[in-house]
Amino acid sequence: MPLNKYAPQVATHRRTQNAILEATKQLIATTGLRKMSMIEIADVSEVSRATLYNHYRDKESVIRSLCESEMQRLVAIAQVAPDSTTALEQISVEISADKALAAMRTQDPESLSIALSAQSDTLWKAFSIAMAHLLGKEKSELATRWLLGQALHPITPAQSRAQAEAINGIANL
Repeated sequence: MPLNKYAPQVATHRRTQNAILEATKQLIATTGLRKMSMIEIADVSEVSRATLYNHYRDKESVIRSLCESEMQRLVAIAQVAPDSTTALEQISVEISADKALAAMRTQDPESLSIALSAQSDTLWKAFSIAMAHLLGKEKSELATRWLLGQALHPITPAQSRAQAEAINGIANL
């Protein structure tokens, strides 16, 4: 008898959830946040509408879950980096190259600005805390604001490296 008899259901739940979130990110990049519908999310993720609604009650909850997933992905990238400069550089490159953010800058700039300025939101606070754990308190606020700014104004990988080094240099003074 398996240790966890629900393990197959949990694995299926995660796969379905990942498919929904990937489809949502793809739709944001291609059709935009406002134009995207739950029906399209279900179709692109190849799940039934009933399955989609079993996981999420509405489009906003899907978007929220996508934001949480992306934040966790960025933090995981930083956690495996060999040093704080490389961690900042890698997160910067990911943010600047993100196709969904690029689409939002042109198609949904108001929604993007609102999301990035919601400092009282628990997700924003969680990212700030994660950055403080990774980089130290003195670097985290500057680094968080720098990274958030790239969602609106992306930079090149070379700029990412140079600016990450500058942030570490400033914090070490």
